[in-house]
Amino acid sequence: STPFLVRSTSQLLSRSLSAVVLKPPETLTDEGLSILAAPRPLTSLIPSRSFQTSAISRDIDTAAKFIGAGAATVGVAGSGAGIGTVFGSLIIGYARNPSLKQQLFSYAILGFAL
Repeated sequence: STPFLVRSTSQLLSRSLSAVVLKPPETLTDEGLSILAAPRPLTSLIPSRSFQTSAISRDIDTAAKFIGAGAATVGVAGSGAGIGTVFGSLIIGYARNPSLKQQLFSYAILGFAL
């Protein structure tokens, strides 16, 4: 694809240059000016192919989405279990020794953050 692009670009440039150099100024037509004034983008020189995905590729994408959703669910459940454990420990600690309420609460906040 790169040699084709180089060859097409050099042909376009030589055609544009010959339109200016070889023609006398009085015979320079609008066609010659249009080549110089509005050059075509290089992407127009590359032959285009339509992009199609196969059924296997779509199945792999769908499976990857389901695996990702399952991993996210497990992650949320794990963090929920961790928060529940910290909160449960706070309640148990407060029930055993109510005078440590402030210190237990500080540790619980630290546990929620971690």
